[in-house]
Amino acid sequence: MESLFRIFTVPEAPDSTLGKIERHLSENLEDFLSSHIVAQERPLHEIEQDFAASGIPEQPEFVSTHTEKLLHTLVAQSVHTASPRFIGHMTSALPYFLLPLAKLMVGLNQNLVKIETSKAFTPLERQVLGMMHHLVYGESEAFYTRWMHNADHSLGAFCSGGTIANITALWVARNNLLAPSDQFAGVSAEGLPAGLQYYGYNRLVILVSERGHYSLSKAADVLGIGRKNIIAVPTDAENRIQIDALRRIADEVEQGGGRVMAIVGIAGTTETGHVDPLNEMADIAQSLEAHFHVDAAWGGATLMSEKHRPLLHGIERADSVTIDAHKQMYVPMGAGMVLFKDPALVNAIEHHAEYVIRRGSKDLGSHTIEGSRPGMAMLVYSALHVMGRRGYELLINTSIDKAHFFAGFIERQPDFEVVTHPELCLLTYRYIPRSLKKRLQAATPEQIAQVTPSLNVLTKYIQKTQRENGRSFVSRTKLTPAQYHREPTLVFRTVLANPLTSEKMLAEIIEEQRTIAESAPSLLQRVMDAATEAGL
Repeated sequence: MESLFRIFTVPEAPDSTLGKIERHLSENLEDFLSSHIVAQERPLHEIEQDFAASGIPEQPEFVSTHTEKLLHTLVAQSVHTASPRFIGHMTSALPYFLLPLAKLMVGLNQNLVKIETSKAFTPLERQVLGMMHHLVYGESEAFYTRWMHNADHSLGAFCSGGTIANITALWVARNNLLAPSDQFAGVSAEGLPAGLQYYGYNRLVILVSERGHYSLSKAADVLGIGRKNIIAVPTDAENRIQIDALRRIADEVEQGGGRVMAIVGIAGTTETGHVDPLNEMADIAQSLEAHFHVDAAWGGATLMSEKHRPLLHGIERADSVTIDAHKQMYVPMGAGMVLFKDPALVNAIEHHAEYVIRRGSKDLGSHTIEGSRPGMAMLVYSALHVMGRRGYELLINTSIDKAHFFAGFIERQPDFEVVTHPELCLLTYRYIPRSLKKRLQAATPEQIAQVTPSLNVLTKYIQKTQRENGRSFVSRTKLTPAQYHREPTLVFRTVLANPLTSEKMLAEIIEEQRTIAESAPSLLQRVMDAATEAGL
């Protein structure tokens, strides 16, 4: 009991393993990660053996012993997401000042579901939501004075990420559409079948481009709408939703007895980083009296940039907006949020309980899917103050400029091509043998269909080998590019949000990919054989 008491009350000594780690992290995070995360990737099945025991340990072990074990089994095999050469996903380096603040947040251990366990954190979170609401919607000071700390309304909700944020937005849309009336207690009380019957719809539909995030399918599943009622609208050559197709499909739904519950615009698609024509989508949503939601989990931070904010023109007309602060706002994982233009919209999902989130209280849990959750808003609050809008603007502008530089650099290579050009700081590209590159650009759809499978095998090999080498990382995805007649095409996907990524590093990544390709003569020959058979 004395030992257990000590771990709750006495910190580790500065010269202990844990103390040294804490000091090293504070002094030089990048050096600590570089020296402890191994460059060579171990197979997953080997790592699983380190975590194979299913029984809870009977006896305790010293903190120092346990920490050493974590260094070798967990830290050493973790992904170095902070590396400036890790440019494959929407995860980046974190500012140093967040480390001690995160420790303070953990130590305070506030629970944001109720004000009884988060007295100061609750108004802080409401302020952060107000600041982000102002960024998107730009309402007057009087508006925020009235609504920001209003007990009966909410400008939004913090959540673990974009998935929960999107589900929350569509939950609000469903409940407001199938709202209570004189003869109907509302969908939340009577269920979806009763709501459809009462209002005379045979189904509810959500319209989104074919580049929509998979979380929307989860939302349709959870809300009882059904995944088949998420209708993917075709995109144009720039991966943006086709407005004419959106109008046509919406008309078909309503003529068939369905109801367009929501239209979802994307501000920064996950695969290509493009932004839908939000203002035109808002017009259609308004004409249909449908909820207009914008998934800006990735691109929402672009609103900080005066130069690039116009890319998101029309977002201010959205009924709800998703933004992930753990993406381009550089805070740790678990800081998503959904914002609502009208503070009264969230009343459609309000829940209460006698022991917590009572009526009239300012408990944040009354308008969130999640119950107990940490005070991540504190880290967003600090980041907004320490870096400021102008600091974020500089980071956003630099990232987009870097993406345009990289696209131009790739286009100058004789054996690489850009597949989707950057609108934000995300682009896709692939390797093509130099003797084939120009011929492929003039190929027929039949010729492209013959050659692309072999090129896909080569792309996959380069990406996997580069990842396993451990020096740098780009991800891969499958697109249907218009310039290749919608033939399914594997591409490298690059996200350039890390401010520490240099132009020299990008050139080295391309050179490494070229070297890997040239070290696979059998795959190169397979590509050329396919080209010959196709008549190229």
